[in-house]
Amino acid sequence: MGAPGCPIERAVRVLDGKWTLLILRELFDGKRRFGELLASLPGASPKTLTDRLRALEAHGVVAREVFPEIPPRVEYSLTPLGRTLAPVIDALRAWGEANPGAGGAVRVPEATRARP
Repeated sequence: MGAPGCPIERAVRVLDGKWTLLILRELFDGKRRFGELLASLPGASPKTLTDRLRALEAHGVVAREVFPEIPPRVEYSLTPLGRTLAPVIDALRAWGEANPGAGGAVRVPEATRARP
């Protein structure tokens, strides 16, 4: 993929992981609480969502705001850096719309299949 630390590699590290792009998609619409994000991602586990949000926060893409209330309220939003991902997300969406057959079942050639 290029030299370690190259721009593409850094971008892939930020966007890596199942659910990451879908989490970002939700946050482009505005602040979300954890439960709202979880409800918008059927099939995602709370642990996976927590892990992905922490990773995105560590990359500086997502901000976590804790309100001193009982019970505590936490909201997630995109940082200014996270907002710069809009063209990337838009390009991926446009590619998916232009290529509806892509990304389906992957066919493995017979010669490379494992033998019993």
